[in-house]
Amino acid sequence: MIRNIVFDIGNVLAEFSWREHLARFGFTGEKAERIGKAMMLNPTWNELDRGVWSREKLLQSFIKEAPDLEQEIRLVFSDLSTIVRKFPKSDSWVQSLKDRGYHVYYLSNYSSHVRKDTEKELTFMKLMDGGIMSYEVQLIKPDLAIYQTLMERYDLQPEECVFLDDTKANIDGALRAGMQGILVKTQEQAMQDLDELLKTN
Repeated sequence: MIRNIVFDIGNVLAEFSWREHLARFGFTGEKAERIGKAMMLNPTWNELDRGVWSREKLLQSFIKEAPDLEQEIRLVFSDLSTIVRKFPKSDSWVQSLKDRGYHVYYLSNYSSHVRKDTEKELTFMKLMDGGIMSYEVQLIKPDLAIYQTLMERYDLQPEECVFLDDTKANIDGALRAGMQGILVKTQEQAMQDLDELLKTN
């Protein structure tokens, strides 16, 4: 029986809107794509979420990918407040699940830098029973250990949990941990799939 709903944040409860973030600084088109490739689409972004590297070490790794864009990369990284935008229905979705008696948690690859700058977009977290952001435990999905850490911290049974994430590898990680999983393509689709699952559990 499902008792616990576990949410990823990016592209599940809030949009990871990096192109809009770059446009805020006036960077569009080819320049925006180059910055995105050097930063948000760079595997180093995972190290940002892991929370081990220093801010300058991260920047140097981004800049290495596009040395001629150092000034732009430093500017973009100086204020990440518009890189995440909450979906309009996220608060009400979480609250509706709470009202139905489910416990609700978050498990997200998320950095301390981004959390600090985007706290105003994360209002749904206050409605939840708890959760883990990757930087807090220096682990990132789909590492099995991060799912197990969530289970241990909140004394959850994996077979009583369903995990929603927009990345297949992360869903596969949840399945390995013994949870059920829903791959999120849109929030509306995820709402429907979750309701269907809960009807049978």
